[in-house]
Amino acid sequence: MKLAKNLFAATALSLVAVPAVSAEEITIATVNNGDMITMQGLMGDFNAKHPDITVEWVTLEENVLRQNVTTDISTGGGAYDILTIGTYEVPIWGKNGWLVSLNDLPADYQVDDLIPAIRGGLSVDGELYAAPFYAESSFTMYRKDLMEKAGLEMPEAPTWEFIREAAKKMTDRANDINGICLRGKAGWGENMALITAMSNSFGARWFDEEWNAQFDTEPWSDTLNFYLGMMEESGPAGAANNGFNENLTLFQQGKCGIWIDATSAGQFVVNDDSTVADQVGFALAPDTGLGKRGNWLWAWSLAIPTSSEKQEAAKTFINWATGPEYSALVAESKGWVAVPPGTRTSLYENEDYLNAAPFAAMTKVSMGTADPTNPTVDPVPYTGVQFVAIPEFAGIATQVGQQFASALAGQQSAEEALSRSQEITTEEMEAAGY
Repeated sequence: MKLAKNLFAATALSLVAVPAVSAEEITIATVNNGDMITMQGLMGDFNAKHPDITVEWVTLEENVLRQNVTTDISTGGGAYDILTIGTYEVPIWGKNGWLVSLNDLPADYQVDDLIPAIRGGLSVDGELYAAPFYAESSFTMYRKDLMEKAGLEMPEAPTWEFIREAAKKMTDRANDINGICLRGKAGWGENMALITAMSNSFGARWFDEEWNAQFDTEPWSDTLNFYLGMMEESGPAGAANNGFNENLTLFQQGKCGIWIDATSAGQFVVNDDSTVADQVGFALAPDTGLGKRGNWLWAWSLAIPTSSEKQEAAKTFINWATGPEYSALVAESKGWVAVPPGTRTSLYENEDYLNAAPFAAMTKVSMGTADPTNPTVDPVPYTGVQFVAIPEFAGIATQVGQQFASALAGQQSAEEALSRSQEITTEEMEAAGY
């Protein structure tokens, strides 16, 4: 009996002494856009399938996210195990050896289903360095009721002149309706994404074939003066503070007649948060008849920095968040219209999605017509539609974006903003050795 008691005591002591296996925690830096917020709301599925991994989210405003992750990865800080980055950063950082290859994702990830242009934009020499969570071009969203009230009909392929005239006629200051909402917030991925894509359609370019800055040319003057004039006539007050999220809110509240922005916004202007969901129409981004439209190409993607010490756990999460089963999860919980767009060929072959998403067809066309290898009317030495794929671009374009936002706020003229942008870009490029 005494022996049995001793055995029981020893067994109990050993049970207490063995620590529970703790879950491995990964930290994800992401942007505060709607699709990312939806993903965080569906984490119960991931937790159930992978109880050995916990996730810490760092959700940031777009400009802040870019600054934080760029600083962290360039210094090898190791603060994050997964980064939310885009088609600008991935090729540069992958080439620098800062990102972990994702070529070994499991077969059920179905990497060949990724839309070729998006997969190519996230690869270097055949190595996939980021997995696209959602991808986008840009297009025109508009209020069909206001368009009809103005006595107009939106063409499938509008010109900028038509957009400007329509915006003027749709503006109703007494009822707080702005004819047009466009990005004005300074940032290389905020106002400069819109204005750079717009400038392509006006025949402008960032650099000529010898890497000389081009802000002192007529096409750039035409672009910026048109943008500022249209926003003064028909845009919202305080537009220099408005980026993607601010304009989305305005449109959902019925305060914008026309909004030209990311195709990924399509689901949010027709969902339950939108007071005008049943009145939204979609058209291509505008042009000026020169052969280029003002639409971009982008993918918000998940990548693993080489500084992460939890790379396998990070790959497990990326496989869940960007794999084909995630689309089915979103469809089941939120409806097909809420599935992250633009990444997989199969989504645009899915009749359930095509029937649920009135923006799907226009998204596919818009993404197909954006050409990063031939973005401008005249030849250029760079790739990228709404950005220039060189490391110096982010810093330069952030400063240029500040000049353009200042002009939108009425603090300087278009000519002054362009002159200063020419000086900034020339100085920075010369310092970089171009």
